Amino acid sequence: MKFAIISHTLHKSKDQKLYAYEPYVREMNLWLQNVSETRIVAPVSKAEIVAIEVPYNTSNIHIKEIPSFNVLSLKTKIVSIFKIPFILFEILKACFWADHIHLRCPGNVGLLGCFVQILFPSKPKTVKYAGNWDPKSKQPVSYRIQKWIVSNTFLTKNCKVLVYGNWEGQSKNIVPFFTASYINHEIIDLPEKDFSSKINFIFVGAFTEGKQPMLSVKVIEKLLAKKIKVQLDMYGNGLEFIKVQEYVEQNNLEKNIILHGNQPKEMVKKAFQKAHFLIFISKSEGWPKVVAEAMFWSCLPISSKVSCVENMLGYGARGAIVESNVNENEIVSIIENYIKNKELYKKQVLEAKNWSQQYTLEKFSSEIKKLLLHE
Repeated sequence: MKFAIISHTLHKSKDQKLYAYEPYVREMNLWLQNVSETRIVAPVSKAEIVAIEVPYNTSNIHIKEIPSFNVLSLKTKIVSIFKIPFILFEILKACFWADHIHLRCPGNVGLLGCFVQILFPSKPKTVKYAGNWDPKSKQPVSYRIQKWIVSNTFLTKNCKVLVYGNWEGQSKNIVPFFTASYINHEIIDLPEKDFSSKINFIFVGAFTEGKQPMLSVKVIEKLLAKKIKVQLDMYGNGLEFIKVQEYVEQNNLEKNIILHGNQPKEMVKKAFQKAHFLIFISKSEGWPKVVAEAMFWSCLPISSKVSCVENMLGYGARGAIVESNVNENEIVSIIENYIKNKELYKKQVLEAKNWSQQYTLEKFSSEIKKLLLHE
């Protein structure tokens, strides 16, 4: 099978290997197990490879480099006018070549792919919509256009659209799906976590305004003021990293809040295994993989009510669900309640672990194979 991937994901090349963002590559490697040849249409960067980027594990893969683009300012809109025809041409060529077309949405490249795929009604297609599919959520116009095109069975034929969560009133080509991070062999028995000594918290994600890393910091600051022994390990990087770092230093929190930056998957996995709580109050999500990963390792999430989080957390049976505009005092109250009610904490940790450990990479791989073989 000749498999074409249309994606906005930034790729890098080194020593004749193709690298990209680790969670994305981990998933795509499972798709590529079932194909003979792959062509990727995506932007390419000459920057150095960083810790969260890994290579594809197949050699029969070719990339058709396209320029990245956006329409966030007048200047970039003008520049994009000249880039888009070339990008459309490369997507069109890949679609003609392929036996199966795979779109990665939402994104600017995915938007163009949504239009091009209309011209290929008889070819099998899959769309991985990695954003928030919630019909009630506020989203950019380009995201709404992509959702409308791929869910319109008159425009998008012979296609399965993989979305996070179960939503009412969807077209017949919409398939609730999931993402996995770990294999069956990784499941181990961890010592029961209690609050007898220090309580460990973890934040994993981009240091951006939407992920609200500063909120996690302020929660820890409040807990310390109440003489509760706590530590927060923060993994990730982004525009808000320096702001968080300066706040930690200015308020003498370095002993209790440790900023690790971007780190390999194995290091983050060990941090989840040690942590009691994940604080992840994001304003927008697709499949919040860090929530699922925390649950896998008996780390109880305190997470915002976005995308499919409510469903993942069993509407409060497998963790605490809050609004994205929650303040640190409300989160502190939730934590204090768990500390006072240890049996509730243990019960929810077990529920969360049992739910998450259903979704292994083996199950994920099996479901992908069914999609490609049209089972």
